[in-house]
Amino acid sequence: MTSNVAVRRRRGMAWVLVLLVAALALVASAPEPAGANGAHAQIQGSGSSWAYNSIQQWISDTQSQGLQVVFTPSGSAAGRKDFANGVSDFAVSDIGFQGVNPQTGYDDVSKRPYAYLPVVGGGTAFPYHLTVRGQLVRNLRLSQLTLAKIFTNQITNWDDPAITADNNGVQFPSIPIVPVVHSEGAGTTYQVADWLSHTFPALWQGFFHNSYPVEYWPTGGSQQAENGSDGLISFIDSSAGQGSIGYDEYSYALQDILPVVKVENAAGFFTAPDQYNVAVALTQAQINYDQSSPDYLLEDLSHVWGYNDPRTYPLSSYSYFIEPTAASDATMSTAKRQTIVDYLSYSLCQGQGEMGPIGYSPLPVNLVQASFQQLAKLNAADPQVSLQSINVAQCNNPTFDPSNLSLNKLAEVAPQPPACDKAGAGPCSATAGIVVTNPNANGQVPASPGASGTSTPSGQTPSGSSNTSGAALPGGPGASTAATPAGTVSGGAGTSGSSSASGGSQLSLGAGVATTTTQPPKLVVTNLAASKVGNDGIEVLVAVLILLVLAAPPVFIRTRQGRHKEPT
Repeated sequence: MTSNVAVRRRRGMAWVLVLLVAALALVASAPEPAGANGAHAQIQGSGSSWAYNSIQQWISDTQSQGLQVVFTPSGSAAGRKDFANGVSDFAVSDIGFQGVNPQTGYDDVSKRPYAYLPVVGGGTAFPYHLTVRGQLVRNLRLSQLTLAKIFTNQITNWDDPAITADNNGVQFPSIPIVPVVHSEGAGTTYQVADWLSHTFPALWQGFFHNSYPVEYWPTGGSQQAENGSDGLISFIDSSAGQGSIGYDEYSYALQDILPVVKVENAAGFFTAPDQYNVAVALTQAQINYDQSSPDYLLEDLSHVWGYNDPRTYPLSSYSYFIEPTAASDATMSTAKRQTIVDYLSYSLCQGQGEMGPIGYSPLPVNLVQASFQQLAKLNAADPQVSLQSINVAQCNNPTFDPSNLSLNKLAEVAPQPPACDKAGAGPCSATAGIVVTNPNANGQVPASPGASGTSTPSGQTPSGSSNTSGAALPGGPGASTAATPAGTVSGGAGTSGSSSASGGSQLSLGAGVATTTTQPPKLVVTNLAASKVGNDGIEVLVAVLILLVLAAPPVFIRTRQGRHKEPT
């Protein structure tokens, strides 16, 4: 019988060895992470604070792949200057090099060869801080003309008749308006100035005394200049920010739970800068596809501002990654180029799926393909750089429809605005019609059209809103709030921020009614796909260890049982 025990033991050990061999085989066959054929090296860049939250999200995601990326949000102008002077490995800018800056007289050129890659889309939002009787107003609507007059000092008080008209007769108290602008050279400033100079040239020229757009805002009057996106948002959110309104990428307001203006589009609907409305708007961006042009892949937004689709958000745009392309670039190495390729291949594919929840809008397939073409220039400069991670067919991008890559799926499924967001109706409650969720597995979003703007019982989602996750909702000074799980919203008659639609009436805020808000989305969201890309081998080992734990006990149990059967 003793020999039988020995046999069982040998069989048990053999089973364990089989599992170990299987584990080694699985690890050997696991796909290599991007760039595994060559070492990575840390890369450093600077530039757009408008795009910073997206860049930082992808930096966090790709650390598991061994990528080290450092980015300083110093502003688009500083980013381009750092790149041109060889101080940085890359730049991110909301606009291209301008040649000679007509405002400052400084050269804005780069003798260092480069290429533009569209990397992130989004909406320039107008966050504000308007507290009335201790409650933060959350459903402010403004036409493009009214906004233009506010930022050119033509409208200076919140009780202005134009603001009352935009809000269908809801009149705000006499509170001075404080426009908050960027003090640094910001691409966001240029986008706003470009919109003003083309859409309202007389207002812009009367304010700036020149016709061209600028990156440095021409401050004057009651305007407050703050450095960077964080500085601008912090001022608006502070107690000193009462009556203020600024401009910045929607992500910053979303992060701080600051309300943003719903801007009237050419179709006569007031819309928020969520990922769907931005995606619809950017279908009208005119992209320079002339590969011989120094402005290849840069955008013309003139058709975006006046697009008459009811779902469009007028101030939508793209930002660009500026990569070095010369084989002789002194700051570059194979490892650095490989890091750029692998970081951007992730950012342009899987990383785009995270943009909606943090306040941006994913890129469409045509721009992803064009960006990949630009990335290929790094391989042309250095053949040791691998392009194996570049594959549009395997992009997990929410705008892609695998059955028809010519469509922008996000724009196709974008919901129509609720009826209460049409000029002459509403205003809607603070949450009606706001959609910031990602499409589900079938490419659909929760139905939202048809909101009436009427109040709903506390804890229920107002008609027309869907799975809201903090967009343009309460928060900030003076708001009485209580947190609820993401995806739930309370309205309630008389809730803070709801409005009376009667002509000429004062804003109805309710009497001491606490408003329940959604939790803000965390800036850096967990990305399981990113972890999987960088840890295939580890995951396989973990799975095999689990198999060993599950499989080994029966072996030893049988061995122990055999031992008990031995005669004493």
